[in-house]
Amino acid sequence: MKNVPQFRCDTSDAGRRLDEFLAARLAGLSRMRIARAVEEGACAVNGARGAAGQKLCAGDLVEIALDDQEPTAMTPEALPLRIVYEDDELLVVDKPAGLLVHPTRAIKTGTLANALAYHVNRLRIVDCGMRIEEGGVLPVTNPQSAFRNPQSFVRPGLVHRLDRATSGLLVVAKTQRALSILTRHFHERRVAKRYLALVCGRVAADECEIDAPIGRDAAARPQWRVLATGRAARTRLRVLERGDAATLVELEPVTGRTNQLRIHCAHAGHAIVGDEWYASAHGQVEPPRAARLCLHAARLAFHHPSGGRWLEFASPLPAEIAAAFAAARQGALRSG
Repeated sequence: MKNVPQFRCDTSDAGRRLDEFLAARLAGLSRMRIARAVEEGACAVNGARGAAGQKLCAGDLVEIALDDQEPTAMTPEALPLRIVYEDDELLVVDKPAGLLVHPTRAIKTGTLANALAYHVNRLRIVDCGMRIEEGGVLPVTNPQSAFRNPQSFVRPGLVHRLDRATSGLLVVAKTQRALSILTRHFHERRVAKRYLALVCGRVAADECEIDAPIGRDAAARPQWRVLATGRAARTRLRVLERGDAATLVELEPVTGRTNQLRIHCAHAGHAIVGDEWYASAHGQVEPPRAARLCLHAARLAFHHPSGGRWLEFASPLPAEIAAAFAAARQGALRSG
């Protein structure tokens, strides 16, 4: 079933891009979903096919045809969340390993973004009389229709990301103001992040810094790797405890490149346990194995966007990583 909302541009919209205009009015939809709809010709301006960068004029009539049954990043799902902290502007969650942060082209539901969309809008969902089934998408004919009012729908803002296989702490903005401020703080490196990782072998130095540029090579697998032409990337490593087959370390990403910690550890000859992808790429053909990637975002600290109060959060080492390290202490963590 297609839903075709219509919007009339007023004088304040004159000169605004079509995609920005729609994003401001379709608060329940992700920008990716809106961009795809425009690209596929589902949007019209005064009856003619619209383009994302098209500049609007006062009085223009904008229409967009949307499939009400298609789930999106903003489709609320009643999924369990480990909430460490929450106030009116932000929340901190402890993400389990295996949970995708945001939907992809192949995976549309069951992500952290879907769970957050439900959590921050749950009271409004109840007020609207919608019925939520545990672990399921809103079972209503038009799950998006109740979320088209930007004044009432809260769009959770993902300030930073974690790999699907990585567990640990994430801060999520509940207002556009908080998102803008926190994003700037991350960019300015005013945020403290520490990861716990179990890496292959015995790391000799108690502390070291891995300084190796990271870039993307489309012809290689994996594509993200250490490249002389890449962007500067630095990781600080501190040994916490050594086992016979692996070492428990604390990692501090000084920069924030894609897959930086995984790439840098493998580049240094100590791939993260459970990371067969990067271990193999760096010649570690038979690394120790574990039930999961042994990488955990254990500490997160930042200034609150209102008032600047310094907030610090910690998450304990997950049981699976602790079990893998216990085996490493005894020399029992082996390949195969």
